[in-house]
Amino acid sequence: MTGNSRFAVSVHVLSYLAYKGGAQTTSAEIASSVDTNPVVIRRLLAAFVKARLVNTQKGATGGFSLASAPENISLLDIYRAVEPQTDQGLSRLAPNHKCPVGARIENILKATFAKAQASFETELASVSIADISQQLKAICTGKH
Repeated sequence: MTGNSRFAVSVHVLSYLAYKGGAQTTSAEIASSVDTNPVVIRRLLAAFVKARLVNTQKGATGGFSLASAPENISLLDIYRAVEPQTDQGLSRLAPNHKCPVGARIENILKATFAKAQASFETELASVSIADISQQLKAICTGKH
């Protein structure tokens, strides 16, 4: 899974757990909704458990559930759980510092990217899993 899809899949996973209303849900069931391998989902769920967004219960009746109410989980919380480094590729940028452009491009990009990242994170902080769930409930007619 690419870094670009990891966040979107993460929102899908937590929205699915909200949809299940607190019921213990297996990684296989979640994977079916996402249409991916359960191993991929388990890796994401491990990050969510570490970030305290999801609880896990072991055993035959175990599974995963949200650790708090959907309105208390913002998209920014999810983003930070699965995308801990947000350098937009700057860490891999290796310009020629003898070139006038190469010597200055990093600082210019850092400032621009920092502004864009701040705006992005502000928007993510304003949307919760409850907001996503409300939109889904308006268009999802059946139970999965």
